[in-house]
Amino acid sequence: MYKIQDLYDLEKTQAKEYLIGFTYPWEALKGLKAFIGRLGRKLDSSEYTELSPEVWVHKTAKIAPTACICAPCIIGAETEVRHCAFIRGSALIGNNCVVGNSVELKNTILFDGVQVPHFNYVGDSILGYKAHMGAGSVTSNVKSDKTPVVIRRGEEAYETGLKKVGAMLGDYVEVGCNSVLNPGSVVGRSAQIYPLSCVRGTVEENHIYKTKSEIVEKR
Repeated sequence: MYKIQDLYDLEKTQAKEYLIGFTYPWEALKGLKAFIGRLGRKLDSSEYTELSPEVWVHKTAKIAPTACICAPCIIGAETEVRHCAFIRGSALIGNNCVVGNSVELKNTILFDGVQVPHFNYVGDSILGYKAHMGAGSVTSNVKSDKTPVVIRRGEEAYETGLKKVGAMLGDYVEVGCNSVLNPGSVVGRSAQIYPLSCVRGTVEENHIYKTKSEIVEKR
């Protein structure tokens, strides 16, 4: 199974001290809401403004007046939250991120430099440094039969015990437009997902996902 250390540079997120307490990234989802609240209360008030109870926004961030931001939430330096973004809460958004028009976030960590710029849904997920989701690409975080999500990598299987797990994207992952990342998808560092893909299971780092039967190593 992919461990946190395999996917992420923890120097690129304010969640470093939280994440190092876990082995696998999806284990961090359950306590994320409480962690964001604790972290927010420790932030330097000279750098962050508490726009509303438990919504902390860096003073250099740009927030569209039409964006809806629910608690708890932290938005980092130089990040842009655009028109009609809907941040439902339990979201830790790093520095220099883009949360675009009509994007919905929930129970999610975005590392520094992440871009979810157009019509994306990201729920119960962790997106690594400079990961990018193309327009219309989404995470699916609940199985159709509502049973707990299982993470699969080849013959390995990990019972999460959670009914809601979206996608774990490593650093520098590129997801093509209108792709769906099924519950429990794990995409390794620097992997690329072709547009219109339906991803299930694991994509190894430095690989290109073209179809389920055609996943090739980068050259």
